[in-house]
Amino acid sequence: METRETLSKRAKRIRHHIIEMLGHAKSGHPGGSLDLAEIMSVLYFHEMKYDFNDPAWPERDYFVLSKGHAAPALYATFCEGGLIDEEELFTLRRLGSRLQGHPDRKKLPGVEASTGSLGQGFSIAGGIALSLKLRQKENRVYAVVGDGELDEGIIWEAAMAAANYKLDNLCAIVDHNGLQIDGANDDVMCLGDIGAKFEAFGFEVFHVDGHDIDALIEVFAKAKAVTGRPTAVIAKTVKGKGISFMENQVGWHGTPMKEEDYLKAKAELEG
Repeated sequence: METRETLSKRAKRIRHHIIEMLGHAKSGHPGGSLDLAEIMSVLYFHEMKYDFNDPAWPERDYFVLSKGHAAPALYATFCEGGLIDEEELFTLRRLGSRLQGHPDRKKLPGVEASTGSLGQGFSIAGGIALSLKLRQKENRVYAVVGDGELDEGIIWEAAMAAANYKLDNLCAIVDHNGLQIDGANDDVMCLGDIGAKFEAFGFEVFHVDGHDIDALIEVFAKAKAVTGRPTAVIAKTVKGKGISFMENQVGWHGTPMKEEDYLKAKAELEG
């Protein structure tokens, strides 16, 4: 387990890797990747049982990025852990690259599920958790779900199944930045009280500032202690976090960075 200071530094480097990837690719999803930096840092370098030298380690905890368009956040984390090197980051979205626009488990070790068709990743995570339960394994499963992704009915089917099978080894992490590709969630498809919805489906629910490392460490410890039901961590985040001109701007959901945007973002992170 790493210290708060180290985790904070890793989160900053994860953002730097994301900007480098997207700047070189001139493609991808900056907003919803940048806002995951602290969550990814805490999960992979503090919370989860994970060995970057052996991503298929049988005793590992599993991570599923259900909002697969935020793949740069996952690749950046793998780079931080030494699973891939920095040079490979510059191949993002290129033909034949292991780093496609959405995670591909057939190409890249460490990717537990090929995701991107919204909602399906959470269902896969539930299936993994159920399999582990049936085999009486102690591994846990963490799934990051976008709040816009909650518009998909398959999310709630999976949530109902997770509660029915008492999957207390499953933790849903809702990246709650309030925005999706077409605008604010409240304008596109109002989600209402997300926590209350998960509670109604049988989850133990926690709320956290998704950029507060100490709070994230604490909330994941609380989630791990829950027995008999799955957990949902509603993480309030800022889309585009860390880059001032991207923060809370729906236009940066999937807008390619121009050269001047890349240089400006890189200067902010290095300043």
